[in-house]
Amino acid sequence: MMAPATLAAFALVALPLILVPGPSVLFAVGRSLELGRAGGLLTVLGNTIGAFVCAVVVAVGVGVVIAQSPVLFIVIRVAGGLYLIYLGVQAIRHRNDRVVVESGPIASKSAGRLVLDGFIVGVTNPKSIVFFLAVLPQFVDYPAGGVALQLLVLGTVFVLIAIVSDGTWALAASFARSWFADSPQRIARLTLIGGIVMILLGIAALFIGGIH
Repeated sequence: MMAPATLAAFALVALPLILVPGPSVLFAVGRSLELGRAGGLLTVLGNTIGAFVCAVVVAVGVGVVIAQSPVLFIVIRVAGGLYLIYLGVQAIRHRNDRVVVESGPIASKSAGRLVLDGFIVGVTNPKSIVFFLAVLPQFVDYPAGGVALQLLVLGTVFVLIAIVSDGTWALAASFARSWFADSPQRIARLTLIGGIVMILLGIAALFIGGIH
């Protein structure tokens, strides 16, 4: 069992990174602007599950293989970037579809599909694996044993903080969308903005990459 002080220290290190809006936050915001509160929160859920899978991958040692393989690293990054661009283009194409916020803004997309979209974006962010590889081991008590379990616990702490932070951003974006719900034209503009954000994130992932 890890000492509470160690977990608290790790949380303090991870918190600034999580709070600053990055790809996962902006993706959730884009989805909230496009689909409303439920769409944004389901996206956050999927993204968080993807990040947790990254933590598990690192804990069992596979993350080292990915990080040390330039080709595999690039393939994962490119796949995630292209998928973001695809989602952004779809949002822009359908921006004029009337969405009735009060009756459920995710009617055109199943909850499972929204979670899956978020998961794909989260799990294909190779920089998350790099962060877990670089930071988590610094907080492991190696003499105590159970290194994989300790890494998994640290990754879980990161994910729990992230889901609260990202969820807050998604809710804030959905409130902005609801504010303009009485105007289809304004909703279309917000959806356009959300799509552009996702496309820019995809381009950044292809050529720059990013953490969280």
